[in-house]
Amino acid sequence: MQRETDLRLNHRKVLLVVMDGVGVGELPDAASYGDEGSHTLAHTAAAVGGLHLPNLQQWGIGNIASIHGVPPVTHPLAHYGRMAEKSAGKDSTTGHWELAGVIVEREFPTFPRGFPETLIQEFLRVSGCGGYLGNKTASGTAIIDELGAEHVRTGFPIVYTSADSVFQVAAHEEVIPLDRLYAMCEQTRNEVCVGPAAVGRIIARPFVGSPGRFTRTTNRKDFSLDPPSPTLLDLLQQHDISTGGVGKVDELFAHRGFTSSLHTRTNAEGIDELIRQSHSMDRGLVFANLGDFDTLYGHRNDPEGFARALETFDTALPAITETVRSGELFILTADHGNDPVTPSTDHSREFVPLLAYEGGRRSGTALGTRASFTDIASTVAEYFGIPHAFPGTSFLHQMV
Repeated sequence: MQRETDLRLNHRKVLLVVMDGVGVGELPDAASYGDEGSHTLAHTAAAVGGLHLPNLQQWGIGNIASIHGVPPVTHPLAHYGRMAEKSAGKDSTTGHWELAGVIVEREFPTFPRGFPETLIQEFLRVSGCGGYLGNKTASGTAIIDELGAEHVRTGFPIVYTSADSVFQVAAHEEVIPLDRLYAMCEQTRNEVCVGPAAVGRIIARPFVGSPGRFTRTTNRKDFSLDPPSPTLLDLLQQHDISTGGVGKVDELFAHRGFTSSLHTRTNAEGIDELIRQSHSMDRGLVFANLGDFDTLYGHRNDPEGFARALETFDTALPAITETVRSGELFILTADHGNDPVTPSTDHSREFVPLLAYEGGRRSGTALGTRASFTDIASTVAEYFGIPHAFPGTSFLHQMV
């Protein structure tokens, strides 16, 4: 108990880093989502003949799940466990909201057969476009290969969705400039996808190139719903505790609750910004999303690329850890799975890893299987000594 009190009194900073899509095994209800048998991390490792993750191994990631090439260690540096998602759904918005203390009781609407014609007509009205292409469930890279040339010829935006609750608009940057594409998506968020059609995210998906060589750019932008209740970020701001965002996290919270944020485009940029913010922050939370695992490799069924991204992040882990002072926390987790080996190119309903490194401490303990991602919000609130009403259970007292 004394050590727990000392830890709270030494509160300075928490790093919360989401490895987007890095799940660690199917949840009990995975079959109802079409994800029975999914295991992003284990399947990626098996597909490449084993992963080389020496730093994450020392943290204890091999103690969470059986991973080819990453055996468990006797004395992990971090506290380790896994978390189940209590919210309905398996998308980034749902996952991040739950990490921040908000459980989504009802899944966001999905449109596996495309959007209703009435909704599409509303999209055309607010966007001012004379027509559209697509309006179906599709892979983002496949649909620009299929319809990109027609889009360039007609100027009509490509509208599509996925198994997730998203309304995506793809456009060539030289046909529909970025500012117009962003405005179109913002109007769709505010005026079209509302009420029963309120999808989790409207996503601008710009691309460049010529027929046969179209490629998506890093200028993607997400327009999310507002969280329905106060989040950890809101709570910290109310108590004058700084909150910094890295990557797409500010967009997932509709830009609410952040003192500052930088929308980095790649894992490499995200890691550099995470290190910069961690060095400069004296007291507060740095909340980062590293999205390449999900966007570039999970959605494209590329286990080799997924493995390279994991190994690259592992190499960077010591540099991030060096910014964590004694008594500070560095929590590493995910928001859902995205198994690159299964036939699906969509997210998978999985447990996510929980690794909590405490600055100045050289060994960790088992945190078990947590019933909800909201345990993180409860833990961070308790770490800063702030009363809260989040439904999760803090694991701060187990970090002894």
